[in-house]
Amino acid sequence: MHSNLIHDWNPATEIPHAQLNDETLRDGLQSPSVRDPSISEKIEILHLMASLGINALNLGLPGAGPRAVEHVEALAREIVANKLKIRANCAARTHEADIRPIADIVQRTGLNIEAATFIGSSPIRRYTENWTDDFLLQTTEKAVKFAASLGLACMYVTEDTTRCDPATIKRLYSTAISCGARSIVICDTAGHSTPAGAFALTKFVLDEIVKPSGEKIRVDWHGHNDRGLAVANSLAALAAGADCAHASALATGERVGNTPMDQLLVNLKLMGVSPWNQQDLTRLKSYCESVSRATGVPIPANYPVVGADAFRTATGVHASAVIKALKKNDVALANSVYSGVPAHLFGLEQTIDIGPMSGKSNVIFWLERHHIEVTEEVVTRIYAAAKSSDHTLTEAEIRACL
Repeated sequence: MHSNLIHDWNPATEIPHAQLNDETLRDGLQSPSVRDPSISEKIEILHLMASLGINALNLGLPGAGPRAVEHVEALAREIVANKLKIRANCAARTHEADIRPIADIVQRTGLNIEAATFIGSSPIRRYTENWTDDFLLQTTEKAVKFAASLGLACMYVTEDTTRCDPATIKRLYSTAISCGARSIVICDTAGHSTPAGAFALTKFVLDEIVKPSGEKIRVDWHGHNDRGLAVANSLAALAAGADCAHASALATGERVGNTPMDQLLVNLKLMGVSPWNQQDLTRLKSYCESVSRATGVPIPANYPVVGADAFRTATGVHASAVIKALKKNDVALANSVYSGVPAHLFGLEQTIDIGPMSGKSNVIFWLERHHIEVTEEVVTRIYAAAKSSDHTLTEAEIRACL
């Protein structure tokens, strides 16, 4: 795709393969600003996740009460009934009261659901809660063994791993693995990590814990976006050898949110990471818009890829280059000449508008696209209106000039 016209300073990806776990319907709903979607809205989002090839999702935390149980079970039944190719997991504190409802839903629906049991790990959390090392180890052992006794696969999650000391990380994960956990999750719960930190911590877990265990363990990275580094951190963890990254649509989640799933998908696609290099992502905007409607989270106009302005320009120089590319009947060229993200890969296209920074070529192109006769008088009138305006003209304002 015009690779001969673009000198790419980005190094070849060191991520051979990546899985994704969608946290939109669990962690994403912990944001204090969101509305908890209805079951029908969650089912719509579930199908869009599956259409994007997302590997797994967190259905919720059934230990939270009857509403959570109802919603989790409805989603589980939808996966079974439609044979959706997406794995399921449920969050649970390291308490039997949280783990047992997951097993009950598995029994009622027939869907295998992984129990994502989580516990705080960092010194600051341990000090705040007055937790001893023995308490954490005993709680971990009891929870993982209980999940296994109910026939559940266990995903063991340490909260705030990125601010935890190496000795505690090693003891907790090693205990969980010896008790039967076959996936472990490294968490940047407070959004503290930098990409270098994410890489170093993931390598430590793999080299010092997973490899010596001799077991086949899936290693996941779960990041938050407090420092605006969540996508970069997730990519760094995957480059270090993590198997799976957790994320949520539009970065919904606690405080400023989780890793944005949509932006992670875009980057994995453009980096050529398998299987995302072959995955159809043309429904990405539908996924984001569905989550936005269901949760009440707006999509900013300048949001990457799916924002209203992502592939829209009214600037003369930019528009002129895009127009020239389009006149060569080359969509890929038009989508690349002034954009690092080719719009067509995500089912979108360039839009040329008219505003105070526009040239006459914007006006002519707009008229042609709207099948309106181009005359010098009309072009001059619209151009004059744009130059005297303090904003990009609406279609109604342009048509008023006709």
